[in-house]
This record gives sequence, structure tokens and C-alpha cells, in this order.
Amino acid sequence: MKNVTLVFWISIAICAILVIWGASSPDQLESVTNTLTSTFSTGFGWYYLIIVVFMLGFCVYLIFSPYGRIKLGEEDTKPEFNLPTWFAMLFTAGMGMAMVFWTTAEPISHAFINAPEAEAGTDQAIQDSLQYAFFHWGIHAWAVYAVVALTLAYFKFHRGYPGLISATLVPLFGEKSMRGFPGTLIDSLAVFATVVGVASTLGFGTAQINEGLAFLFNTPNTFFVQVIVLVIATVLFIISAWSGISKGIKYLSNLNMWLAFILLIALFIVGPTLYILDMFTSTTGNYISNFFNMSFRSAPLDEGTRDWIDAWTIFYWAWWISWSPFVGIFIARISKGRSIKEFMLGVLFVPSLVCFIFFTVFGVSALNLEQNGIAEISQYPMETATFAVLQEYPLGFLMSLVTIVVIAVFFITSADSATFVLGMLSSNGSIDPAGIVKISWGVALSLVAAVVMYFGGTQGLQNTLIIAALPFSVVVLLMGGSFFKTVRDERKQSKAKKSKAA
Repeated sequence: MKNVTLVFWISIAICAILVIWGASSPDQLESVTNTLTSTFSTGFGWYYLIIVVFMLGFCVYLIFSPYGRIKLGEEDTKPEFNLPTWFAMLFTAGMGMAMVFWTTAEPISHAFINAPEAEAGTDQAIQDSLQYAFFHWGIHAWAVYAVVALTLAYFKFHRGYPGLISATLVPLFGEKSMRGFPGTLIDSLAVFATVVGVASTLGFGTAQINEGLAFLFNTPNTFFVQVIVLVIATVLFIISAWSGISKGIKYLSNLNMWLAFILLIALFIVGPTLYILDMFTSTTGNYISNFFNMSFRSAPLDEGTRDWIDAWTIFYWAWWISWSPFVGIFIARISKGRSIKEFMLGVLFVPSLVCFIFFTVFGVSALNLEQNGIAEISQYPMETATFAVLQEYPLGFLMSLVTIVVIAVFFITSADSATFVLGMLSSNGSIDPAGIVKISWGVALSLVAAVVMYFGGTQGLQNTLIIAALPFSVVVLLMGGSFFKTVRDERKQSKAKKSKAA
């Protein structure tokens, strides 16, 4: 318990320092972290590209390897959640409300503002825009989550270790080391990444809900309104957190996936349906045929292209790594009882396909408006781009209302998932942290979000999270190595026992 207390206080101290810095000197925090983020992207871009491909290759190997039959639990353990619920919870934790605004904002940016390869506004730029959205939100991102989640689930449910990041490294460094300062530092980094990442997301989500209300109902776009939204959301996600993962998050995740798909189908019907189908088919082909070229694309001889890669691809790869402790722990918690093969197939491909569908329907609907001169979506802020798109189609107002609800529920499930993860990390890896612990973390997350929103330090905190991704990427690689070493040894021991029995 002493080690857990130290983890808690180290994490709180680091977060407090950053919040105070972001509140007192937001411009300075943003400037310093922008410089560091740029330096890391430029100096370690090649490293991010290689390790993410390596993680993906490792995940694909496990699907076809003999280890794929190993269960995340005892041999007779049954999955706690059925497949539809499991998929819904995977998606809401891994992507959440980002899917609502990036699905329009990113393709529009790639096509009409800053294209990845061709000149902005050309047919090629429009085609590339969706292809790179698939690339950034597809199986590369989920491979990062999968490595962390699988390792945690294996050691927790199959080997009986505490549900802590540090515990997964015991086979490499020994129990004494991982119970000492190195383990404390690793777990503190995981808590810090979760707090900063989720607090930044809460601030951004609050702002988007306010923007949506302002766009639809002329609600004042002020800090006071944002605080009201944040307070209401906090009360709702605390109620959900108190009810437990098998009730609150489960029901909200299922509800939101239904609402999101209703919205998706409605836009597909009233939008440019044939164009959406053609673009999905074409983009899927381009994504597959250019898969390895995009995966290793670093453009060392083209400064402009390299700047784009740093700003988008390298940023995303660092972002997924920085979010992996939060998302990985949550995915691990909901995956007990599944085989490694089933886990990998579900985590890698199902959420990726859902992302592709959402990006195609929302992204192509946005591209269609700007291509045909109906509306300049590229002129809108990212927070209002989706609402600007929906208003140009039939049932626009109704779809916008549903969008606000979807954002709000994604908002609640993300915060709810985060309070569970933080409770788990500060309760010695318990998979059922006490309600009061989760509530305390929920209140803390909302307070951090409110303070940073007021002083305008959100970008600085997001940059800090990206900076933390570099050291944590080493931890993720070590986790994968520890997992492989342990399953290999387990299989050798199993073979030896069978030989003796024969």
C-alpha cells in the first residue's frame, strides 16, 4: 500500500505543477511544450514510425501463432460481456467523442487546407484526405492499444498479477525492482498520462458541446456556460462510476453506439449516398495498396511534406501511445475470458472498420459540400465543423441535436472509464476500485479541466502528454517483450509436462 500511496502523490504533484503553470502562464507553457513537441517529432519521427509498425506486426503474429489459443483467464473462464457490448465499450473508450468532430474536420483539412501530398483543393488531395484519415485512425492506432491491453489482461487474469503497468515488467526486471522506485515511476507516468489526457479531452468536449448549443440555439459561448455543462456531465459520470463498470459504462456504451449509428444511417441516407459508397470502396483500395508506403513515409528530402508528417502522423502515433495506459487498462478490464486470437481480431479490426465507416459518411458529406461550392466547411472551427455540415442536409437540426447527445454520452463514458482506470492504479491494481476512490478522481479530473479551460492552457497540457509519450513508448515495448517471454516460457513448460506424462 505504501507504494500505491507514493504513486498517487507523485502523480498528483506532477499534475498540480502543470495545472498551476497552465493557469498562471498558459502562453509560456504552450510555448515551451510546443518547442519540445516539435523537437521530439523531428528528432524521433523515424522511431515512432518504426515502433508502431513493429507493434502492429507483433499483434498480427499473435493471431496466427500457437499463443493465440491462450485464454485471458482460466481455461473455463467465460467473457464477462457479450460481443456487441464488448465492441461498444472498446470503441467508446478508445475513440469516444473525437469521432464526432475529427470525422469531418480531418478530411476537410487534408483536402482543402493542408494536403498530405497533392495541392490542396485538387481531386487527388480530396482522394488522399480520406485515405490518410483511415491510416491515422485504423489498425496502427489500435495495435498500440492492443499491446498494452493484452499484456495487462494476460498478467492480471491469466497469471494473477496486480493490474498495474509495473507488474507486467516483473519477468524482465524482477519483483523487487518493480515494487521499488522504478515501478513507482512507471505507474506514476501512467496516472499522469491518464489525468492530463482525460482532463484535456473534458475541456475540449465541454467547449464543443457549448459550440453546438451556440450554433443551434444561440446559447452564449462563455466560460460560465461551459462550467454548467461540465458540472452536469460530472454529476452524470459520477453516478455512472458509482454504479460500476457492469452497469453504468456498459449501458451508456450500448446506448451511444445505437445513437451514433442512427445518426450515421440518417446522414448516409440524406447525404450523397452514391458518392459515399464510391469513396469508401476507392479509399479502402488505396489504403490497402499504399499501406506500407504510408507506414514508413518520413520524407527526409522534402521539408514541407515532413512538416505535414510531423504535424499529423507523428502527432497521432505519439498521441495513441500517450493514451495507451488509460485505454489499455480499460480494454484489459473488459476482456477477461477471451482468447488472445479473439482479443486481437476484435481490438484491431472491428473498431478500425467502424472508424472507416464513420469517416467516410461524415467526411464525404463534408467534402461534397465544399467541392460543389455549397458551403465552405474549411472556414469553420473544428468544434463546429460537424454542425455546419449537418445543417446543409435534410433533417439537419434533428441530426445536430442527436450529435450533441452523442458527444455528451461519449464525454460521460470517457470520464467514467478514466475514473475506473485511475481508481485501479491507485488501489494496487484492483479491478473493482471503491466507489469513493472513483468519485474522488472524477471530481479531480473536472476541477483540472475547469481550471485549465479558464486560463486557456489546454494546448499546453496536450503538448505535455505528447512529450510523455516518448518515455512511455519504451515501457510499451518492454511490456510486449515481457509478455512474449512469459508466454514462450509457459508453452515450453506445458510441452515439458506433456512429455513427462507421455
